[in-house]
Amino acid sequence: MSDGAVAALVTRPSRRSTHSVTLEDVARHAQVSPQTVSRSIRSPQLVSEFTLERVRNSISETGYVPNLAASNLASNRSMTVAAIIPAVSASVFADALQGLEEVLAPEGYQLFIGSTSYRPGHEEELVRAFLGRRPDGIFIVGTDHSPNTGHLLRESKVPVVEAWDLTDTPIDSVVGFSNSAAIRALVEFARDRGYRHPTFAGSFQTGDFRALARRASFEESVRELFPGEPVRVVDSGTATVDYDTGRRLLSETRAAHPETDVLMFASDVFAAGAVLECARAGISVPGDIAVTGFGDFEIGRHLVPTLTTVAVPNRQIGTAAGELLLARMTGGTRETAEIDLGFSVVARESA
Repeated sequence: MSDGAVAALVTRPSRRSTHSVTLEDVARHAQVSPQTVSRSIRSPQLVSEFTLERVRNSISETGYVPNLAASNLASNRSMTVAAIIPAVSASVFADALQGLEEVLAPEGYQLFIGSTSYRPGHEEELVRAFLGRRPDGIFIVGTDHSPNTGHLLRESKVPVVEAWDLTDTPIDSVVGFSNSAAIRALVEFARDRGYRHPTFAGSFQTGDFRALARRASFEESVRELFPGEPVRVVDSGTATVDYDTGRRLLSETRAAHPETDVLMFASDVFAAGAVLECARAGISVPGDIAVTGFGDFEIGRHLVPTLTTVAVPNRQIGTAAGELLLARMTGGTRETAEIDLGFSVVARESA
Protein backbone atom coordinates (compact mmCIF):
# COMPACT_ATOMS: atom_id res chain seq x y z
CA MET A 1 0.00 0.00 0.00
CA SER A 2 1.40 3.43 -0.97
CA ASP A 3 2.13 6.18 1.56
CA GLY A 4 -0.70 8.22 0.04
CA ALA A 5 -3.22 5.43 0.54
CA VAL A 6 -2.08 5.00 4.16
CA ALA A 7 -2.49 8.73 4.74
CA ALA A 8 -5.97 8.64 3.24
CA LEU A 9 -6.95 5.82 5.56
CA VAL A 10 -5.65 7.77 8.54
CA THR A 11 -7.27 11.11 7.73
CA ARG A 12 -10.54 10.13 6.07
CA PRO A 13 -13.44 10.45 8.58
CA SER A 14 -15.68 7.39 8.85
CA ARG A 15 -18.82 6.36 10.72
CA ARG A 16 -16.57 4.90 13.43
CA SER A 17 -14.41 7.99 13.63
CA THR A 18 -14.72 10.46 16.51
CA HIS A 19 -14.82 13.24 13.91
CA SER A 20 -18.04 15.23 14.11
CA VAL A 21 -19.42 17.06 11.08
CA THR A 22 -19.41 20.80 11.74
CA LEU A 23 -21.37 23.71 10.38
CA GLU A 24 -18.23 24.76 8.49
CA ASP A 25 -18.13 21.34 6.81
CA VAL A 26 -21.69 21.86 5.58
CA ALA A 27 -20.82 25.36 4.35
CA ARG A 28 -17.88 24.03 2.32
CA HIS A 29 -20.01 21.22 0.90
CA ALA A 30 -22.78 23.65 -0.12
CA GLN A 31 -20.29 26.30 -1.23
CA VAL A 32 -21.90 28.97 0.93
CA SER A 33 -20.82 30.84 4.04
CA PRO A 34 -21.27 29.37 7.57
CA GLN A 35 -23.59 32.31 8.30
CA THR A 36 -25.84 31.22 5.43
CA VAL A 37 -26.00 27.66 6.80
CA SER A 38 -26.86 29.00 10.26
CA ARG A 39 -29.55 31.28 8.81
CA SER A 40 -30.98 28.38 6.78
CA ILE A 41 -31.40 26.35 9.97
CA ARG A 42 -32.69 29.09 12.29
CA SER A 43 -34.60 31.38 9.93
CA PRO A 44 -35.25 29.53 6.65
CA GLN A 45 -37.78 32.18 5.59
CA LEU A 46 -34.86 34.60 5.16
CA VAL A 47 -33.05 32.39 2.65
CA SER A 48 -33.84 31.93 -1.03
CA GLU A 49 -35.42 28.64 -2.08
CA PHE A 50 -32.40 27.80 -4.22
CA THR A 51 -29.92 28.33 -1.38
CA LEU A 52 -32.13 26.63 1.18
CA GLU A 53 -32.43 23.52 -0.96
CA ARG A 54 -28.68 23.50 -1.48
CA VAL A 55 -27.97 23.74 2.25
CA ARG A 56 -30.53 21.10 3.14
CA ASN A 57 -29.04 18.69 0.60
CA SER A 58 -25.60 19.26 2.10
CA ILE A 59 -26.90 18.71 5.63
CA SER A 60 -28.42 15.42 4.49
CA GLU A 61 -25.35 14.25 2.59
CA THR A 62 -22.86 15.16 5.32
CA GLY A 63 -24.98 13.85 8.19
CA TYR A 64 -24.73 17.14 10.05
CA VAL A 65 -26.69 17.48 13.31
CA PRO A 66 -27.08 21.06 14.60
CA ASN A 67 -25.65 21.80 18.05
CA LEU A 68 -28.91 22.47 19.85
CA ALA A 69 -27.17 23.25 23.13
CA ALA A 70 -25.40 26.18 21.53
CA SER A 71 -28.61 27.34 19.87
CA ASN A 72 -30.42 27.12 23.17
CA LEU A 73 -27.85 29.32 24.86
CA ALA A 74 -28.19 31.88 22.11
CA SER A 75 -31.99 31.93 22.01
CA ASN A 76 -32.72 31.04 25.65
CA ARG A 77 -35.18 28.42 24.34
CA SER A 78 -34.68 24.66 24.27
CA MET A 79 -37.82 23.83 22.24
CA THR A 80 -38.46 20.95 24.65
CA VAL A 81 -41.20 20.14 27.15
CA ALA A 82 -40.70 17.76 30.06
CA ALA A 83 -43.58 15.32 30.60
CA ILE A 84 -43.56 13.52 33.95
CA ILE A 85 -46.08 10.69 34.26
CA PRO A 86 -46.58 7.86 36.79
CA ALA A 87 -46.24 4.97 34.32
CA VAL A 88 -45.28 4.74 30.65
CA SER A 89 -47.24 1.50 30.20
CA ALA A 90 -50.61 2.94 31.28
CA SER A 91 -52.78 3.76 28.27
CA VAL A 92 -54.51 6.65 30.03
CA PHE A 93 -51.21 8.53 30.26
CA ALA A 94 -50.23 7.49 26.73
CA ASP A 95 -53.46 9.06 25.48
CA ALA A 96 -52.62 12.31 27.27
CA LEU A 97 -49.10 12.34 25.84
CA GLN A 98 -50.55 11.84 22.37
CA GLY A 99 -52.80 14.87 22.85
CA LEU A 100 -49.88 16.89 24.21
CA GLU A 101 -47.62 16.00 21.31
CA GLU A 102 -50.29 16.74 18.70
CA VAL A 103 -50.37 20.34 19.92
CA LEU A 104 -46.65 20.89 20.52
CA ALA A 105 -44.93 18.95 17.70
CA PRO A 106 -46.25 21.14 14.84
CA GLU A 107 -44.70 24.12 16.62
CA GLY A 108 -41.30 22.43 16.81
CA TYR A 109 -41.36 21.27 20.44
CA GLN A 110 -40.09 17.84 21.47
CA LEU A 111 -41.12 15.87 24.57
CA PHE A 112 -38.77 14.53 27.22
CA ILE A 113 -40.69 11.79 29.08
CA GLY A 114 -40.00 10.48 32.56
CA SER A 115 -41.87 7.94 34.68
CA THR A 116 -42.11 8.28 38.47
CA SER A 117 -43.42 4.73 39.10
CA TYR A 118 -45.65 6.38 41.72
CA ARG A 119 -42.60 7.27 43.85
CA PRO A 120 -42.57 10.88 45.14
CA GLY A 121 -38.81 10.72 45.69
CA HIS A 122 -38.21 9.73 42.08
CA GLU A 123 -40.54 12.49 40.93
CA GLU A 124 -38.24 14.99 42.64
CA GLU A 125 -35.22 13.40 40.94
CA LEU A 126 -36.89 13.71 37.55
CA VAL A 127 -37.86 17.34 38.12
CA ARG A 128 -34.25 18.17 39.05
CA ALA A 129 -32.88 16.31 36.05
CA PHE A 130 -35.27 17.91 33.57
CA LEU A 131 -34.83 21.42 34.98
CA GLY A 132 -31.09 20.94 34.47
CA ARG A 133 -31.83 20.57 30.77
CA ARG A 134 -33.78 23.84 30.71
CA PRO A 135 -37.16 22.78 29.27
CA ASP A 136 -39.47 25.52 28.03
CA GLY A 137 -42.43 23.94 29.84
CA ILE A 138 -43.37 21.08 32.17
CA PHE A 139 -46.38 18.75 32.09
CA ILE A 140 -46.71 16.73 35.29
CA VAL A 141 -49.41 14.26 36.33
CA GLY A 142 -50.75 14.93 39.81
CA THR A 143 -51.14 17.85 42.17
CA ASP A 144 -49.55 16.24 45.25
CA HIS A 145 -45.78 16.71 45.40
CA SER A 146 -43.07 16.62 48.02
CA PRO A 147 -42.18 20.05 49.50
CA ASN A 148 -38.87 20.01 47.61
CA THR A 149 -40.54 19.18 44.29
CA GLY A 150 -43.11 21.92 44.76
CA HIS A 151 -40.38 24.41 45.61
CA LEU A 152 -38.31 23.42 42.55
CA LEU A 153 -41.27 23.82 40.21
CA ARG A 154 -42.36 27.16 41.65
CA GLU A 155 -38.87 28.66 41.63
CA SER A 156 -38.03 27.43 38.13
CA LYS A 157 -40.14 30.18 36.50
CA VAL A 158 -40.95 27.60 33.81
CA PRO A 159 -44.62 27.25 32.75
CA VAL A 160 -46.04 24.19 34.55
CA VAL A 161 -49.30 22.34 33.96
CA GLU A 162 -50.37 19.81 36.58
CA ALA A 163 -52.87 17.23 35.35
CA TRP A 164 -55.35 14.50 36.26
CA ASP A 165 -56.75 16.16 39.34
CA LEU A 166 -57.85 19.56 40.61
CA THR A 167 -56.48 21.63 43.46
CA ASP A 168 -57.09 24.98 45.11
CA THR A 169 -53.34 25.63 45.22
CA PRO A 170 -51.86 24.81 41.81
CA ILE A 171 -48.18 25.44 41.20
CA ASP A 172 -49.07 27.22 37.98
CA SER A 173 -51.89 25.90 35.78
CA VAL A 174 -53.94 22.74 36.27
CA VAL A 175 -56.04 20.63 33.88
CA GLY A 176 -58.09 17.66 34.97
CA PHE A 177 -61.14 16.50 36.86
CA SER A 178 -62.12 15.68 40.42
CA ASN A 179 -61.32 12.05 41.24
CA SER A 180 -63.30 12.40 44.46
CA ALA A 181 -66.40 13.72 42.71
CA ALA A 182 -66.17 10.98 40.08
CA ILE A 183 -66.28 8.19 42.67
CA ARG A 184 -69.05 9.97 44.56
CA ALA A 185 -71.12 10.01 41.36
CA LEU A 186 -70.46 6.29 40.81
CA VAL A 187 -71.54 5.39 44.36
CA GLU A 188 -74.70 7.46 43.87
CA PHE A 189 -75.30 5.56 40.62
CA ALA A 190 -74.97 2.22 42.45
CA ARG A 191 -77.39 3.32 45.15
CA ASP A 192 -79.92 4.54 42.61
CA ARG A 193 -79.69 1.20 40.78
CA GLY A 194 -80.74 -0.55 43.99
CA TYR A 195 -77.43 -2.05 45.09
CA ARG A 196 -76.98 -2.24 48.86
CA HIS A 197 -73.60 -3.83 49.58
CA PRO A 198 -70.82 -2.08 47.61
CA THR A 199 -67.13 -3.01 47.80
CA PHE A 200 -64.25 -0.97 46.38
CA ALA A 201 -61.16 -2.75 45.04
CA GLY A 202 -57.87 -1.60 43.58
CA SER A 203 -54.19 -0.91 44.11
CA PHE A 204 -53.74 1.91 46.62
CA GLN A 205 -50.02 2.58 46.64
CA THR A 206 -48.58 5.35 48.81
CA GLY A 207 -47.58 7.51 45.83
CA ASP A 208 -50.75 7.03 43.79
CA PHE A 209 -52.57 10.00 45.26
CA ARG A 210 -55.41 9.85 42.73
CA ALA A 211 -56.25 6.22 43.61
CA LEU A 212 -56.06 7.15 47.29
CA ALA A 213 -58.45 10.05 46.68
CA ARG A 214 -60.89 7.64 44.99
CA ARG A 215 -60.69 5.29 47.96
CA ALA A 216 -61.26 8.10 50.45
CA SER A 217 -64.22 9.35 48.42
CA PHE A 218 -65.72 5.84 48.30
CA GLU A 219 -65.42 5.46 52.06
CA GLU A 220 -66.97 8.86 52.73
CA SER A 221 -69.76 8.32 50.18
CA VAL A 222 -70.70 4.90 51.56
CA ARG A 223 -70.95 6.28 55.09
CA GLU A 224 -73.27 9.00 53.87
CA LEU A 225 -75.31 7.19 51.21
CA PHE A 226 -75.46 3.73 52.79
CA PRO A 227 -76.02 4.48 56.49
CA GLY A 228 -75.26 1.52 58.72
CA GLU A 229 -73.47 -0.35 55.93
CA PRO A 230 -69.83 -1.36 56.63
CA VAL A 231 -67.17 0.17 54.38
CA ARG A 232 -65.59 -2.62 52.34
CA VAL A 233 -62.26 -2.07 50.58
CA VAL A 234 -60.01 -4.74 49.08
CA ASP A 235 -56.44 -3.56 48.44
CA SER A 236 -54.04 -5.40 46.13
CA GLY A 237 -51.12 -3.52 47.65
CA THR A 238 -48.27 -3.08 45.18
CA ALA A 239 -49.61 -5.61 42.66
CA THR A 240 -49.33 -4.52 39.05
CA VAL A 241 -52.32 -3.03 37.26
CA ASP A 242 -53.32 -5.95 35.04
CA TYR A 243 -56.10 -8.45 34.38
CA ASP A 244 -54.65 -11.09 36.70
CA THR A 245 -54.78 -8.67 39.62
CA GLY A 246 -58.43 -7.98 38.76
CA ARG A 247 -59.12 -11.70 38.90
CA ARG A 248 -57.44 -11.97 42.30
CA LEU A 249 -59.33 -8.96 43.65
CA LEU A 250 -62.61 -10.59 42.60
CA SER A 251 -61.66 -13.82 44.37
CA GLU A 252 -60.56 -11.99 47.52
CA THR A 253 -63.76 -9.94 47.58
CA ARG A 254 -66.03 -12.96 47.25
CA ALA A 255 -64.10 -14.73 50.01
CA ALA A 256 -63.94 -11.80 52.44
CA HIS A 257 -67.23 -10.07 51.59
CA PRO A 258 -69.60 -12.63 50.02
CA GLU A 259 -72.53 -10.26 50.53
CA THR A 260 -71.09 -7.81 47.98
CA ASP A 261 -73.63 -7.09 45.25
CA VAL A 262 -71.62 -4.44 43.36
CA LEU A 263 -67.83 -4.54 43.06
CA MET A 264 -66.42 -1.15 42.14
CA PHE A 265 -62.88 -1.13 40.78
CA ALA A 266 -60.40 1.77 40.79
CA SER A 267 -59.47 0.96 37.16
CA ASP A 268 -61.09 -0.58 34.10
CA VAL A 269 -58.10 -2.94 33.86
CA PHE A 270 -59.01 -4.60 37.17
CA ALA A 271 -62.70 -4.60 36.25
CA ALA A 272 -62.02 -6.27 32.91
CA GLY A 273 -60.01 -9.03 34.59
CA ALA A 274 -62.89 -9.60 37.02
CA VAL A 275 -65.53 -9.75 34.28
CA LEU A 276 -63.43 -12.23 32.29
CA GLU A 277 -62.95 -14.38 35.40
CA CYS A 278 -66.70 -14.32 36.07
CA ALA A 279 -67.34 -15.63 32.55
CA ARG A 280 -64.81 -18.42 33.07
CA ALA A 281 -66.20 -19.37 36.49
CA GLY A 282 -69.88 -19.20 35.52
CA ILE A 283 -70.61 -16.19 37.75
CA SER A 284 -73.43 -14.05 36.37
CA VAL A 285 -72.71 -10.34 35.87
CA PRO A 286 -74.69 -8.45 37.03
CA GLY A 287 -76.98 -11.22 38.29
CA ASP A 288 -74.64 -12.63 40.96
CA ILE A 289 -72.44 -9.58 41.28
CA ALA A 290 -72.36 -6.26 39.43
CA VAL A 291 -69.04 -4.77 38.32
CA THR A 292 -67.95 -1.18 37.59
CA GLY A 293 -64.65 0.27 36.46
CA PHE A 294 -62.92 3.61 36.10
CA GLY A 295 -61.40 5.15 32.98
CA ASP A 296 -63.60 3.99 30.09
CA PHE A 297 -60.87 1.99 28.36
CA GLU A 298 -61.72 0.55 24.96
CA ILE A 299 -61.87 -3.03 26.24
CA GLY A 300 -64.82 -2.15 28.46
CA ARG A 301 -66.99 -1.63 25.38
CA HIS A 302 -66.16 -5.10 24.04
CA LEU A 303 -66.56 -7.20 27.17
CA VAL A 304 -69.59 -9.44 27.62
CA PRO A 305 -71.33 -7.87 29.44
CA THR A 306 -70.12 -4.40 28.51
CA LEU A 307 -68.58 -2.47 31.39
CA THR A 308 -70.23 0.28 33.40
CA THR A 309 -67.52 2.82 34.18
CA VAL A 310 -66.50 6.45 34.61
CA ALA A 311 -65.30 8.17 31.45
CA VAL A 312 -62.49 10.66 31.99
CA PRO A 313 -60.98 13.00 29.38
CA ASN A 314 -57.54 11.40 28.98
CA ARG A 315 -56.62 12.76 25.55
CA GLN A 316 -58.31 16.12 26.15
CA ILE A 317 -56.14 16.61 29.23
CA GLY A 318 -53.04 16.42 27.05
CA THR A 319 -54.53 18.66 24.37
CA ALA A 320 -55.64 21.35 26.84
CA ALA A 321 -52.30 21.20 28.67
CA GLY A 322 -50.43 21.54 25.38
CA GLU A 323 -52.45 24.60 24.41
CA LEU A 324 -51.82 26.22 27.80
CA LEU A 325 -48.10 25.53 27.63
CA LEU A 326 -47.82 26.72 24.05
CA ALA A 327 -49.53 30.01 24.85
CA ARG A 328 -47.18 30.60 27.77
CA MET A 329 -44.00 29.47 26.03
CA THR A 330 -44.58 31.61 22.94
CA GLY A 331 -45.49 34.68 24.94
CA GLY A 332 -49.13 34.63 23.95
CA THR A 333 -50.27 34.96 27.55
CA ARG A 334 -48.91 35.12 31.07
CA GLU A 335 -52.19 34.03 32.61
CA THR A 336 -52.46 30.77 34.53
CA ALA A 337 -55.56 28.61 34.24
CA GLU A 338 -57.58 26.02 36.12
CA ILE A 339 -59.52 23.84 33.68
CA ASP A 340 -62.02 21.26 34.92
CA LEU A 341 -62.75 18.91 32.01
CA GLY A 342 -65.23 16.88 34.04
CA PHE A 343 -66.19 13.21 33.84
CA SER A 344 -69.30 11.11 33.16
CA VAL A 345 -70.74 7.87 34.51
CA VAL A 346 -71.24 5.51 31.55
CA ALA A 347 -74.02 2.99 32.30
CA ARG A 348 -73.62 -0.30 30.43
CA GLU A 349 -74.59 -3.91 31.05
CA SER A 350 -72.32 -4.91 33.95
CA ALA A 351 -74.16 -2.87 36.61
